[in-house]
Amino acid sequence: MSMNAASDNFSQAELDKFGALANRWWDPDGPQKALHALNPVRLDYVAQRVPLPGANVLDVGCGGGLLSEALAKTGAKVTAIDLAPELLKVARLHRLESGVGVDYRQQSVEDLAAEAPASFDAITCMEMLEHVPDPSSIIGACATLLKPGGRLFLSTLNRTPAAFALAIVGAEYVARLLPKGTHHYQDFIRPSELAAWLRGADLQLEDVSGLAYEPWRNGARLIRRTDVNYLACAAKPA
Repeated sequence: MSMNAASDNFSQAELDKFGALANRWWDPDGPQKALHALNPVRLDYVAQRVPLPGANVLDVGCGGGLLSEALAKTGAKVTAIDLAPELLKVARLHRLESGVGVDYRQQSVEDLAAEAPASFDAITCMEMLEHVPDPSSIIGACATLLKPGGRLFLSTLNRTPAAFALAIVGAEYVARLLPKGTHHYQDFIRPSELAAWLRGADLQLEDVSGLAYEPWRNGARLIRRTDVNYLACAAKPA
């Protein structure tokens, strides 16, 4: 679908920024090295809360398809959407190599919600909310797309001094784990803000867990502290 669709809840600068990284998206030692390390933890977080085999799952802001393919490998039927054509091209090319079935679409979540309400058992939206002008609109659309009893999984960055120090200064400028300018501190989201948006969409927050990336071992794990990166799970009442 064209980006001239009804929804304009995107930043062209953000799309261009991530589109420029497309060619190395699947390189485990490339610019998305940390994302590769976080992916198994995110998948496990979802799998512990939703029976994925046979489930209809939507991956919002799928990028090059890292989580989309991982979800599909569990036996889920995965639809994956993004607005960056360069990333979708890479995702589709990798699908040809891997043989993992994912339905990739260039479409906004708001437009998909207008077409297919109550269609998904689970929705993932990882590291996307801090890159759009109106995160609450994304959450509202996801709520519409969920079946009653379905679950929404989100990950983002907390707006704290610790997140600024680690996610921007440390990751982008000192360790150079991410390209400079990947994140903007003012767009980080406090868990209380996320919780308010979820309540506004009639979703029930079930869990918030911290997510730590450990570059010395290129691994990640769930932690109790949520002052940097965190995962959240919310349910649509049955």
